[in-house]
Amino acid sequence: MPDPELPVITLEELGVLRAVHVRGTDSVEVELTPTYTGCPAIEAMSTDIERVLREHGMRKVSVHTVLSPAWSTDDISAEGRRKLREFGIAPPRVRQASGPKEPVAVELGPTRTSRPVAGPPELAPVPDPVCCPHCGSADTELLSRFSSTACKALRRCLACREPFDHFKEL
Repeated sequence: MPDPELPVITLEELGVLRAVHVRGTDSVEVELTPTYTGCPAIEAMSTDIERVLREHGMRKVSVHTVLSPAWSTDDISAEGRRKLREFGIAPPRVRQASGPKEPVAVELGPTRTSRPVAGPPELAPVPDPVCCPHCGSADTELLSRFSSTACKALRRCLACREPFDHFKEL
């Protein structure tokens, strides 16, 4: 089932579909975790799941929102990341290959990204670049921290000059 805001990927590829429990021949329970608390798409996701499962003969369908463990962009599958890139959206960078999730550092700064000026350059942390989904260049800049949804930022490639969405890391 496609994500209502990003129909190029499924709820499973997005990582919000946590579990499906079949209870007999015509009853099913589904667990969803929203991308963030208060995500407006969770209602549309639940409604779509209920409709499709009923169309496939499930008489009793219940969809539950599960908040723990919290969703993270690390939950997006490799296939989902590939589809986002092919659709023209830079996928989120992977924070951790495995192991327990740690808090995400929040940094406030200028609208356009640049190398930190304070301190010696060799000590300044430089995050992995956000690569352009059109040409692959790592030479990109942040235009706006928010794009068409709160989950995305608007960036521009300095090599091919194309603007693109970047699915932000959480």
